[in-house]
Amino acid sequence: MGEHLDARADVAYGSLARLVRAAAARHGSREAVVEGRTRVSYAELGERVERAAAACVAAGVAPGDRVAVWAPNTCDWIVSALGAVTAGAVLVPVNTRFKGAEAADLLRRTRARLLFVTGTFLGTSYVASLRRAAGSGDGRGPLPGLPHLARVVVLADDAPADFTPWRAFLAAGEAVPAGAVRARSDALGPDDPSDILFTSGTTGRPKGAVITHGQTLRAYDVWSALAGLVEGDRYLIVNPFFHTFGYKAGIIACLLRGATMVPQPVFSADTALANIAAEKISVLPGPPTLHQQLLDHPGRALHDLSALRLVVTGAAVVPLELVERLRGELKVATVLTAYGLSESTGVVTMCRRGDPPEVIAATAGRALPDTEVRVVDAAGRPQPPGTPGEVQVRGYHVMTGYYEDPAATARALAPGGWLRTGDVGVLDAAGNLRITDRIKDMFIVGGFNAYPAEIEQLLARHPDLTEVAVVGIPDRRLGEVGKAYAVRRPGSRLTADDLIAWSRREMANYKVPREVEFVTALPRNASGKVVKGLLRERGGGGAAGAP
Repeated sequence: MGEHLDARADVAYGSLARLVRAAAARHGSREAVVEGRTRVSYAELGERVERAAAACVAAGVAPGDRVAVWAPNTCDWIVSALGAVTAGAVLVPVNTRFKGAEAADLLRRTRARLLFVTGTFLGTSYVASLRRAAGSGDGRGPLPGLPHLARVVVLADDAPADFTPWRAFLAAGEAVPAGAVRARSDALGPDDPSDILFTSGTTGRPKGAVITHGQTLRAYDVWSALAGLVEGDRYLIVNPFFHTFGYKAGIIACLLRGATMVPQPVFSADTALANIAAEKISVLPGPPTLHQQLLDHPGRALHDLSALRLVVTGAAVVPLELVERLRGELKVATVLTAYGLSESTGVVTMCRRGDPPEVIAATAGRALPDTEVRVVDAAGRPQPPGTPGEVQVRGYHVMTGYYEDPAATARALAPGGWLRTGDVGVLDAAGNLRITDRIKDMFIVGGFNAYPAEIEQLLARHPDLTEVAVVGIPDRRLGEVGKAYAVRRPGSRLTADDLIAWSRREMANYKVPREVEFVTALPRNASGKVVKGLLRERGGGGAAGAP
C-alpha cells in the first residue's frame, strides 16, 4: 500500500478504557466536551467516566454484558457509553429514530442488562414509548417484556417509578472501590468485543456487527491520521453517536487526538452555523446534505466560519461542485470523502490530503493501510480496474460476525476472510474506489441493468437540482423504469418534462427516469442515507428494501 503507521493504537492502549485514562492524563486541562455553557476538561471527563463505570459495577453489570444507550448526542451519552465500556460491558448504541418496538427488539435480541435512555427528545417520551412496547410480559424489572433488562437509567434529574434517575445511578457507584473499576478495565484486551453496531436498516431488519476494542482503536487512529485531525481541533459532532460516523470517527477519534467534542443533538443549519462561529469549529464531518445546507443558508455570511479547516463526507453522491464550493467559498483547506459500513468498523476507503478535487468528488478514495479492497463478479472472480462488480474488503477491521446470527455471518463473509459489502463499485488503476450502487437497489429496464447511484450522479449535474434519488418502479412494457425524486434549488421553475428532456441528452435511454416528482426533502435515516424503501413504496414499487 505504501503507507503504514508505526505506532498502532490497538497495541499502545489495548482497550477503549485505557484510551480514556491516557487521554485524561495527557490532555488534562484541555476542553474535552463543550455542551452549551458546560465545559468539561479531559481530566474531568476521565473522572466522570470512572464514576459511571463504578455505577455500572454497582448495578451488577458483569464483563461481557450488553449495555444499551438510546439517546441523542450529549455529554451524558459520552459518559454513560464510555463508563459501560470501561466496566467491561459491550455497548449497544440504539438509533434515536427508532420507535419503542424497534428499540425493544434490539434490547431483546442482545439481552441487554442495562439501558441508558433520554427523557423526552423531539417531543417524544422514550420511556413512555418503551413502556408501550415492553411494559407487559412474564418477566420482572422495569419492563416485564424485557426480562433480561435489570435497570433502566433515565439521563435526567428525575424518572418514573421503576426507573432510575442519572444522578441516583451515579451516586450508587460511590461505594465501589476505585480498584474494582481499574481491575475491570485492566482485564480488557484488544480482542474483546467493545460494541455491537446495528446496520442502518435501509434494506431490511438491522443486524448487529460485533466489533472489538482493538479494531476500533486501530481503525480510528488511522482515520484520524489520514484526515489530519490534531490536538486542539474543535469538532462539531452532528453525526449521531449511535452510528460509527458519530461515535468512532467522532468521540473515539477526538480521544485519540485530544480534540474538543461539541455534540449537536439535532441537525439544524441555523444551530450548526451558530456553533461553528461561537466555538471556532475547525472540523465538521457529515453527509453531503449537511454541507450543502450550510453553503446555501441565507444567513451564512452573518457567521464567522473562518476556523473551519477539515470536512470529511460520504454516505451519498458527492457533487464536484460541493467540493469546490467548500474549498472556494468557505476556504476549507481539507475536504475528503470516505466509504465504510458497520461490518468493517465503519471505514473501508478514504481519500488522502492532496488528492485532486476530481478524485475526492468522484471516488471514496483508497483502502486503509494494511487492508485490501477488491471488486468481483457474480462468481467471485476479481475484476480488472474499470469493471464494475461487488466490493469486497479484507483486513483487521472486518467484524468478528453478526451477533448470534451465524447464518447471516456466513452469507456476509466469503472464503479467505473477504467481507461481502453488497455494494457495487469500480476501482481505478490507482486503487480509488467509486461506489455505483447497492446490489439490491439495481433495477432492470428492458434487460439493461440500471444502477440508481450512477443515474443520480448524472442528474446531480443539473444546475437546478440540489438533491436527487432514483428508484425503480413497475412498468408494463419494460418491467421496471426509473423514477426520480428531486429537490429543486430555491426559485427554480424546472419541470418534470424539462428534466426528462435534459436527461435524454445526457444519458443512455434506459437510464432516463420516466417519472419525476419534486419534493422539498428526501427521506433520510439519521446516518444521512436516503431511505430508498420509502421512495419505492411511494412510487408503487412495493416494499422491497423498506426499513
